[in-house]
Amino acid sequence: MADEQANTVLYDVSEGLATITLNRPDAMNALNTAAKVALRDALLEAAADPSVRAVLLTATGRAFCVGQDLKEHVATLAATREAGDGNALSTVREHYNPIVRAITEMPKPVVAGVNGVAAGAGFGFALAADYRVVADTASFNTSFAGVALTADSGVSWTLPRLIGQTRAADLLFFPRSISAQDALELGLVNRVVPAAELAHRAAEVARTLAAGPTVAYAGLKASMAYGAGHTLAEALEKEDELQTRAGASQDHTIAVEAFLKKEKPVYLGK
Repeated sequence: MADEQANTVLYDVSEGLATITLNRPDAMNALNTAAKVALRDALLEAAADPSVRAVLLTATGRAFCVGQDLKEHVATLAATREAGDGNALSTVREHYNPIVRAITEMPKPVVAGVNGVAAGAGFGFALAADYRVVADTASFNTSFAGVALTADSGVSWTLPRLIGQTRAADLLFFPRSISAQDALELGLVNRVVPAAELAHRAAEVARTLAAGPTVAYAGLKASMAYGAGHTLAEALEKEDELQTRAGASQDHTIAVEAFLKKEKPVYLGK
């Protein structure tokens, strides 16, 4: 299993950037158990590694990720029905939830480099990232209702917050392919680039973040997540807490001194 997991997800760290690559191109990066475990573990490793200051999540082949591997899922359905336990989708709790929480809760920015179709859980993982750079040939699809399932991988939380309840309901109840340009106009993605430039452009964004003020980025992630579910008064208190932390960072001192000297700051990530 360890070798299979290693092959399904590639992991590399260079100059503060962890690149995590889904690597089942022949299956359009569908999520079998080995891939889900490997992705979850790679994200947790990146989150815990103090040398990692940003993460790039991308994929090989013509798809980013089409979600659950339905071939494996059919076998799981049969096995659970035979066993009578009725829980064919325990993978949501065991894999999808930890993956989304690892992306959203790690105190460092995560960039999704979406090279092709992102559907179902693949759509959810892309939405969980802090920044999305997308090939102009890529597309998105909620997919869930198309196979008689409800939302998972955080889509019920992220999608309405990005595009509003009305548009989210439309995409969830009537799943269909959304082009990269339409996704940009809807506010689902940050940048659309030529497909041939996707790898370079996504890595460029991620490397810029990896060289930036990591403590400040962590605070921005935390404050936006907190503000989504709290009152203004509570958000102001959280901003005070996080700003105090950022103000005590070495990077803040470096930034101020560089500004006064009219130099470009070189951040340490702490």
